[in-house]
Amino acid sequence: MEPERNVIRSLQSGEASSCELILRSLPKWFGIEESIVEYVRSVEAMETYVVELSGSVMGFITVNERSASAAEIHVLALRAEWHGRGIGRALVEHIENALLARDIEYLQVKTLAPSRPSPEYERTRGFYWHLGFRPLEENHLWGPESPCLIMVKHLTCPA
Repeated sequence: MEPERNVIRSLQSGEASSCELILRSLPKWFGIEESIVEYVRSVEAMETYVVELSGSVMGFITVNERSASAAEIHVLALRAEWHGRGIGRALVEHIENALLARDIEYLQVKTLAPSRPSPEYERTRGFYWHLGFRPLEENHLWGPESPCLIMVKHLTCPA
């Protein structure tokens, strides 16, 4: 019998609640109620892909096209027990390939800046760094208590 594989596919109607459960299971990353509500709305309104195993959604990524040449990872979340297994990387690579097919050159992500220490967000920044994202700027988009780091990546055609 062949082992089950992770499947990455577009979000289907009614699956936003699965994404919400994932967000709520990660309070060290997604602990602000207003943000969770906004992310769930965006999951339904923006381009979203889920990764499933055995029929259960274990993670998702939502992307927002910002212009004809740039897009943003709006939210990426994966059940904690699946962290570090290459699934987040697969979701980002899936988005990158979809964007490249539309001639989008740049991908950005916003995350908590290092000026506000957090072991969880240090891991998050490291994750994006290893995928080729680089810091562009730190600002106070989310207020002085939550400094924002914008990271960017130039997308290139796969070798």
